[in-house]
Amino acid sequence: MIELRTPAEIEQMRPAGRFVADVLAETAAAARVGVNLLELDALAHDLIRTRGAESCYIDYHPSFGASPFGKVICTSVNDAVLHGLPHDYRLRDGDLLSLDFAASVDGWVADSAVSLVVGSARDEDLRLIETTRRALTAGIAAAQPGGRVGDISAAIAAVAHAEGYAVNTQFGGHGVGRTMHGDPHIPNDGRAGRGFPLRPGLVIAIEPWFLETTDEIFTDPDGWTLRSADGSRGAHSEHTVAITENGPLVLSAP
Repeated sequence: MIELRTPAEIEQMRPAGRFVADVLAETAAAARVGVNLLELDALAHDLIRTRGAESCYIDYHPSFGASPFGKVICTSVNDAVLHGLPHDYRLRDGDLLSLDFAASVDGWVADSAVSLVVGSARDEDLRLIETTRRALTAGIAAAQPGGRVGDISAAIAAVAHAEGYAVNTQFGGHGVGRTMHGDPHIPNDGRAGRGFPLRPGLVIAIEPWFLETTDEIFTDPDGWTLRSADGSRGAHSEHTVAITENGPLVLSAP
């Protein structure tokens, strides 16, 4: 079921967006060479407790997950691009790290993701990350009242294809509100003018993610982490966005 939020409810979602942005900023700043992924998860967990927020991940068990996630942030490294389950791994110089975080504050959810390079960066990684950021910007710009979901999808794909990246549509954006994942699905490729109408009050997560040389993925033995089929690296950018009468409003902006 797709729910539309009132202007007052959208205002009530702002604290969740600010909190998610703050947690991502703090965990990204803490992601240095030698830091363990479990330390980043512990930091996010402490921030949740301090704020009195609730994790959207720790008990999350959808059909594609092998078991409840058990952690509070996704940490995807190098060829991992989505749903990276934090584990005993110390970040190395040059690692490409994607952080994806969602939390509930006062009953409202926000969801966001960033990618960064730890230490020395390869030009290819910086280009991949920047492409996901530009695709996110394009997708947000296309999220106009009176438009269609396909407008967002087409805008994202146009940026990816211009840079030579293939696009996987198995996982993409989604509705956000009282829960983390809802309708409509927002694929990262599609046809403009098609799909669900973008009406004021619709709140969605827009999340382009691309792999360097493939659009094929597989699930890691941990039952969660999604990796590229050919070992190439991935990057991921995401914001929670409300459709308003005046255009898109980014709730998870830093």
